[in-house]
Amino acid sequence: MNRTDDAGKLILRLVLGILILLHGISKMTHGVGFIVNLVHEHGLPSFVAYLVYIGEVIAPILIIVGIFTRIGGLIIAVNMLFAFGLVHTSQLFQINSQGGWQLELQGMYLAAGLAIALLGAGRFSLGGAGGRYN
Repeated sequence: MNRTDDAGKLILRLVLGILILLHGISKMTHGVGFIVNLVHEHGLPSFVAYLVYIGEVIAPILIIVGIFTRIGGLIIAVNMLFAFGLVHTSQLFQINSQGGWQLELQGMYLAAGLAIALLGAGRFSLGGAGGRYN
């Protein structure tokens, strides 16, 4: 693998990690009461709402620093699947006013999480290119 591959992985990790972490910071600041209501409406136990902190705070930090990166990517992908199911189901087949998919941002988060889960962190990470935590 060459440096440009590792640089690409770094860019992907930083962009996804920072953007998802901002959502997590918002939830830490304002709480997850609305998510608790959503999981209740869908017949899930309340504690499921609090797992969003793992998906939007812990996983992005792991991805940004580059340890347990593949697990972090997978967690973000699962978190996005829950977001699709709890919040965005009605928008799955909608087009926005600019002609794009209504859920293109959420779709990109899901795809980027899966890509990181498959690619790992690369050499520009705390785990290192061949690190066992990569």
